[in-house]
Amino acid sequence: MKLVLSFLLLTTISFSALAEVDLVQVVKSERKMYLFDGSRLIREFDVALGANPKGHKQQEGDERTPEGRYQLDYIKEDSSFYRAMHVSYPNELDKQTAKERGVSPGGLIMVHGQRNRLGWLSLLSQRFNWTNGCIAITNDEMDEFLTLVPVGTVIDISWERLP
Repeated sequence: MKLVLSFLLLTTISFSALAEVDLVQVVKSERKMYLFDGSRLIREFDVALGANPKGHKQQEGDERTPEGRYQLDYIKEDSSFYRAMHVSYPNELDKQTAKERGVSPGGLIMVHGQRNRLGWLSLLSQRFNWTNGCIAITNDEMDEFLTLVPVGTVIDISWERLP
């Protein structure tokens, strides 16, 4: 049995290592993040989102995860949340909408691991939405995510699965 599990793990790692992720899709209603190489699903993660997940982020402090198409534009190694990759929110439309409402759109939306020094809570913390608008996975998953997803990759975030 142990040999079979080792083989499956090595096969999964080898398969993932050959993948070139070109799309990250987050489906907020499912609390899932999917990594794609073209139309081929490479990896799926359970995620924690903003504490108020339904709907597009409107302003700083609303605890919503933004919806729309963004880019994962840089890695942040000095994050308060283990390791992180930045989501390019707010875009120009987000900024303009917030300006019209007289509010700050907020920012520093990340895909990140667990809060530093609290990684041991990862299994429990993935069962509910606790971030201020970010997308959280476990620390081990964050290491894998950074291995598979290059800077510049598109991230689509929506309430329901896109076609």
